[in-house]
Amino acid sequence: MFVDKVKIYAKGGDGGNGQVSYRREKYVPDGGPAGGDGGRGASVVFEVEEGLRTLMDFRYNRHFKAPKGENGRPKNQHGKNADDMIVKVPPGTTVVDELTGQIIADLTEAGQKAVIAKGGRGGRGNTRFATPANPAPDTAENGEPGQEREVTLELKLLADVGLVGFPSVGKSTLLSVVSAAKPKIGDYHFTTLAPNLGVVETVDHRSFVMADLPGLIEGAHEGTGLGHQFLRHIERTRVIVHVIDMAAIEGRDPYQDYLSIQDELKQYNLRLTERPKVIVANKMDMPDASDNLEMFREQLTEDTPIFPVSALTKDGLKSLLSKVADELEQAPEFPLYEEDDEETRVLYKHEKRKEPFVITRADDGVYDIAGVELERIFKMTDFQRDESVRRFARQLRKMGVDAALRERGAQHGELVRILNYEFEFIE
Repeated sequence: MFVDKVKIYAKGGDGGNGQVSYRREKYVPDGGPAGGDGGRGASVVFEVEEGLRTLMDFRYNRHFKAPKGENGRPKNQHGKNADDMIVKVPPGTTVVDELTGQIIADLTEAGQKAVIAKGGRGGRGNTRFATPANPAPDTAENGEPGQEREVTLELKLLADVGLVGFPSVGKSTLLSVVSAAKPKIGDYHFTTLAPNLGVVETVDHRSFVMADLPGLIEGAHEGTGLGHQFLRHIERTRVIVHVIDMAAIEGRDPYQDYLSIQDELKQYNLRLTERPKVIVANKMDMPDASDNLEMFREQLTEDTPIFPVSALTKDGLKSLLSKVADELEQAPEFPLYEEDDEETRVLYKHEKRKEPFVITRADDGVYDIAGVELERIFKMTDFQRDESVRRFARQLRKMGVDAALRERGAQHGELVRILNYEFEFIE
């Protein structure tokens, strides 16, 4: 089965917790704090593996949770950083953040890596909190939570040449006779249910990768038929080869077929019209094909090369492949996504300050407090130590939580909830 789009969940490892300990040696009175920091949590890293061709592995394993960093230890020993979780992906994988729609990474080259979910930093041990006023602090941080996100993986095949056309025009047959690929071939629509790749070599020993894409129909750019599912694979191709059934076996007009495919490519991605293209008049061994070709030439208003061939008898293929190779040598690289200008510019603009927290009143009367920064501080607090609890209370007061609760009408002794934990509001 060919899998080319899948949604997964990735979470970076939490940082290790900081240690609370003290230096105790026979002849060192008042040794002071000696708690080490926790280690960094592992990140989820995607790496391109050249041998992979589909996203099939992600169909069965869609959750990737990286390991946690080691906790800090006594004698100021730093906890061990966790090794990153390396996830192998095929060349041509695009990673998109499900929440924002932002492209996180476009992985095309073997060995290329991208951090998808960053691991959290280790919590600080009590040595870090020593001050002249408090030389032996009894507090340490828990590790920072690792980043978690849902992402969509899209595979866009790395092919130099893409074969496009209506179903049953002979794309699979053409690929099978010019390369060693063995696609399924049948005399019915949508025989090809997945893109097929083949390496083609010309008579002068130039080679390129050709992709046979499933048949397109009108409305493919809107998801009709198989078109929308596989149109993405043509985005990386540098030359587009239109395969047309010039014998018109199914009674369609070859010229209208060509216009329809051109329009589908334009509607899907306007930049596809910039690609060099070659027209293949296939099935020239069939009756009426020559007459239809003459009519096609008269109707065609653009200067696009036309190659009459028969994939079945292999006539005309050598000149076609040489022309495609020539076009490839002259075709520029077409970036899949807009790249930033080489010159870096910084734009300063006024943005409304985002509130660090939000307070709501739940149905049970409890004040719910939520916010990314507030929840991060909460998770990094060790509530088993009184000094850590007092430090957390000071942090909330500094963020303005106490004042905001008073404005909302919170009274002494009422409950306040952060995540699933409840506290009393004390004046």
